[in-house]
Amino acid sequence: MKLQPSKYILIIIATLLLAVPKQSHGFSLALDSIAEWGRFPKFCVDTYRWGDKFFNSYDTAYVDGTGYKFNIKLKTETWNDQYLFNLPDNYRMEMFSDWNTSAGFWLSYLAVSVGYDLNVSKYFGGSDKARKRFNFKFNCALFGADFYWITNDIGSNIKEFGPKNDMQKLNIPFDGINNTVFGVDTYYILNNKKYSRAAAFNFSKIQKRSQGSFFFGLSYWRQKFEFDFNRLPQDIIKDLPQSWEDNGYIYYTDNHNYSIKAGYGYNWVFAHKWLLGVSESPMFGIKRGYINDYNEIKTYCSLSNRLQLSIVWNSRPWFAGIIATADNTLVYDRNHQLMTGIYNIEVSAGFRFNLW
Repeated sequence: MKLQPSKYILIIIATLLLAVPKQSHGFSLALDSIAEWGRFPKFCVDTYRWGDKFFNSYDTAYVDGTGYKFNIKLKTETWNDQYLFNLPDNYRMEMFSDWNTSAGFWLSYLAVSVGYDLNVSKYFGGSDKARKRFNFKFNCALFGADFYWITNDIGSNIKEFGPKNDMQKLNIPFDGINNTVFGVDTYYILNNKKYSRAAAFNFSKIQKRSQGSFFFGLSYWRQKFEFDFNRLPQDIIKDLPQSWEDNGYIYYTDNHNYSIKAGYGYNWVFAHKWLLGVSESPMFGIKRGYINDYNEIKTYCSLSNRLQLSIVWNSRPWFAGIIATADNTLVYDRNHQLMTGIYNIEVSAGFRFNLW
């Protein structure tokens, strides 16, 4: 009698089950359990523990871990963009975009986070289109890195225009904008045993006693800006720089920035369970790119600054916090200066937990 293929499979499974030792252990993703799977898993666990001790150890009198591997949080972010042009003949033009708000849930495991944000501004009279933002952060006791990507193709509002001492107060919608900024920031913390940036800006550590530290790093970012000023009223266009007329009153720049960051951060534990964090980091370097002429690539001095402020509350396993960030960058040539600003407020509340 021939056996059907399904019967062969059943015989193989039964043989394997009989070959398994009668003493069994429950499946677990705890590190000690993973180390028992074999030599290679044990090597991976030992390497992880060494790296965690070397890169993520603190003076426990000042900094402590949360005691949890997972957290889930509700996060809302509200931000806007500013563009300030200093033009010839002492003219100035200032633009502010509408505030844009997104909200969503995020799940984190150690240093990895996933989540989804929904544009909620449209439910309160805002645009159906949201300015796009992406941010990825990695941090440990010694160093950290932030990657970001921001676009604005929705538009802005011209708030002021005219001679510096006689500015006109305006509110002119301006949708001739197509801007993108992306980059990466890295930093190394000098006083890394007693000061934790993660406690102030990532909710992943707890600062027990007030402490500060200088930090240094490298930053790279690329700016691609395009402003189509043909969409402005004629009484404004006529006062724009004459050199812009050759481009049809379309201002554009594409530049790469390579900078050194030197900053200082301080965490003030002003009450039980409460922390006030501040961080200031100017960036100096070179800017390589063009302004209003694709064929004329030049090297300029690159200047930028990032200021951050946070208020954090911890009551294990619950946490909440507000983080405000201001990023400012300068673009300039002989005829003008452009100061850009991105201002962001993050409000988060969450719960920490362990699954193993």
